[in-house]
Amino acid sequence: MSITVRAPAKINLHLGVGAPREDGFHPLTSVYQAVGVYDDLTLADADGWSVDLTVAGWMDRDHVPLAGDNIVDRAAALLAARHGLAVTGEVHIAKEIPVAGGMAGGSADAAAALVGLDRLWGANTSDDDLLALAAQLGSDVPFALVGGTALGTGRGEIVEPVPDHGTWWWVLVPSTNGMSTPEVYRHYDRLFPDAPAVPPMPEALLAALDAGDPHALAAALHNDLQPAALDLRPDLARLIDAGEAAGALRGVVTGSGPTCVFLCESADAARATAAELRASHDVVLVTTGAVAGAHPVAYG
Repeated sequence: MSITVRAPAKINLHLGVGAPREDGFHPLTSVYQAVGVYDDLTLADADGWSVDLTVAGWMDRDHVPLAGDNIVDRAAALLAARHGLAVTGEVHIAKEIPVAGGMAGGSADAAAALVGLDRLWGANTSDDDLLALAAQLGSDVPFALVGGTALGTGRGEIVEPVPDHGTWWWVLVPSTNGMSTPEVYRHYDRLFPDAPAVPPMPEALLAALDAGDPHALAAALHNDLQPAALDLRPDLARLIDAGEAAGALRGVVTGSGPTCVFLCESADAARATAAELRASHDVVLVTTGAVAGAHPVAYG
């Protein structure tokens, strides 16, 4: 038996970051959206366990840890331990989500592994248990299971879908040089030592999503980590200026960066903005949101 599970990239429409908690995590108030850039995991029965991958032509395969250090290995170990099973199977990752790009590509792979292995092993794990396992793997993994547009609180792992009545068109510009999420957070702490204990709710952004209004959404996009990311990578500020000059309603860094995302008024506007940015950037993607979370697309 084999199964292919597709999991989407995430972007942050809002990322509010509080002061570090006693456990070292930052409290977050985030609005996630799943967009149509995907990793596909194909999982097949096998006596042993192996993980390999192929990547999009512009990525460096060596930037993805394998040999027992991949988040897919950790997802498999958690799910197997939950049910008292052996870890078996062959997993192939076809990666299109940027690596270390602030789009939760590793989290998407973990979510796809949980969904696929649960079916491959016939474990029949409940949705609540899958979400609990996902939260142990990382703050973004529960959202990768849920997809759509959602509010994330806690350290981001408590996920609640929010009303979203828009079809949103995005231009994404990843970077071949990733950024370290821990370093961006450390720099944020240096820049904002008086961050609030709990970030406030993004009421204007939630209202814009509910209304399906791209201009209101553009005005409300926000990322507390953006000043830290731009300070570490000034080229990203120039990219945001270029995207907005090319017609985007608004450009922001997503997550901890370095991927920049640009909200456009329509599909035609997104294609026009992308065409201008391609004159100076090798990889420019046009996509839409919101899309479904990790889900099977093929059985064999």
